[in-house]
This record gives sequence, structure tokens and C-alpha cells, in this order.
Amino acid sequence: MVMELEFVKIERCDKETEEVLAEESDAFLNTPIKYVKDHLKEFIYVESKNFEEINVDAISLEVDDVFGTYMALFGFKKQKKYASTIKQFLETHLHTDSEKNYSAFFAGDEGLWEINLPLDFIQGFSEELSLRETVSVTYEFVKQLNETIKKMIEA
Repeated sequence: MVMELEFVKIERCDKETEEVLAEESDAFLNTPIKYVKDHLKEFIYVESKNFEEINVDAISLEVDDVFGTYMALFGFKKQKKYASTIKQFLETHLHTDSEKNYSAFFAGDEGLWEINLPLDFIQGFSEELSLRETVSVTYEFVKQLNETIKKMIEA
């Protein structure tokens, strides 16, 4: 199921310089996620008003240069004290027998977690999805992470 997200900004950017190559319309999100594999020097930057609900400002989609996996990169606005819960969630919910090439580290100067999430290992993701569907799968995954943290706090 694809969520109805309200998009604020969609940009194609150069990975090396982070220069904006083009601002895109909402319709661009109907493009297959394979776009980022076919354009390895680019990443897609997406902002949505809905991301506030999951403690994220924006999501970038790209292909990892080393592992060749689809990645979602984002800042996750949660305190450092949730480190074990965040890392345990990622270990449990990324499904693969190969190396789980995620990274999650706390950027103290920004007060948020910088998370690089390999989409290939998330239930519901496939290379057949559109960019919109990929953002939706990522949103749902981060929403589950938020709910896990909330349950831990309430316990």
C-alpha cells in the first residue's frame, strides 16, 4: 500500500558535489527506483510534510557505490540514549544472510542519528517499485522504528 504523502521538494542531485541537477515535480516519483541504479552519480532528495511524523526532515535515495544496494539516507531526530534500541531494530528488521551494510551513528553536533538504510533488505522493497513506493516503504520502516522506541519508553 502506498501512502499519500504530501511532497514539498523533489530534487535530483550530484552525489559528489551535492549540487542540485534539477528540481522535479511530484510526477517524477512515478519513475522506477531503478533510475538511481541507471544514474549512479545521482541521488534523489525528497522532503515531505509527513516526514515530521516519523522524526525525519528528508530522505535521499541512491545506490551504494561499494555494495550496489539501494539506500535511503536520512537524519533521524531521536536522542543518543536510544542507540541500542535503534541498532537492535535494524539488526532484527533487515532481512539478509549477507552483510547488513547499514550505518547508524549519532551526530552530536546536529543532535540526530545519521542513518544509511539498505532498502534491499527491507520487507516489501523490490527493484520493481517506483520512487514513490520506495519512499512509502521507507516511511513505514521508520514509523515502525519510532513505535519500537515508544514501546521501550513506555515499558
